[in-house]
Amino acid sequence: MAAKVEFVRTEIWAGELTDEEVERAARGMSERAYAKGSYICHRGDRLDSWTGVATGLVKMSAVARTGKAITFAGIGAGGWFGEGSMLKNEERKYDLVALRDTRINLMTRATFVWLCENSVGFNRFLVRQLNERLGQFIAITEHDRSFDAKARVARNLSWICNPVLSPRVGDIIEITQEEVGLLASVSRQVANRCLAELADEGLIAIGPGTIRPLDIAALGDYGA
Repeated sequence: MAAKVEFVRTEIWAGELTDEEVERAARGMSERAYAKGSYICHRGDRLDSWTGVATGLVKMSAVARTGKAITFAGIGAGGWFGEGSMLKNEERKYDLVALRDTRINLMTRATFVWLCENSVGFNRFLVRQLNERLGQFIAITEHDRSFDAKARVARNLSWICNPVLSPRVGDIIEITQEEVGLLASVSRQVANRCLAELADEGLIAIGPGTIRPLDIAALGDYGA
């Protein structure tokens, strides 16, 4: 139990929790591993836990009725998601896929609801999280209709670096060019070309299995 308590204290949402709230959260935590390409859940499933990425990379996506695939977000280490489904007690409206070998943390719905009802600090975090996610989804809707492939690649890189939504990603993103393509809904070849052009423009530096954003603000506004 002590190890779980220490783990909870490191999470971004626990920064304003009391000792009692941290201990209550720790009792409701578990961990699960998924291999690359595995579905964590399908659209319409009930994943009755608030979910965080311990290590790895998760794609949140759906297929529209027209058959078009839509990627909502890439969630990196430290990111938590699914609070909307928890608050509304409903099935997931999207697919969750592990883009690489991934470990996720799970908080039971009962624990999540208790924190919502008893913790001011937890609710403050949720407001910040929901605000960040809303801004991201508004931007996704805009760029999906208006922006070219390079702008989609640039903006997805900036979103992965969001300090609220993926707080443990840091200054260097551990991501392959194939994974970038999956997040931006472009082929690997197109992703490679777009990344090379962004590097030539001085916005990123590309390493073996890594990308270092050099100007996150410019990436986030790319194509505007």
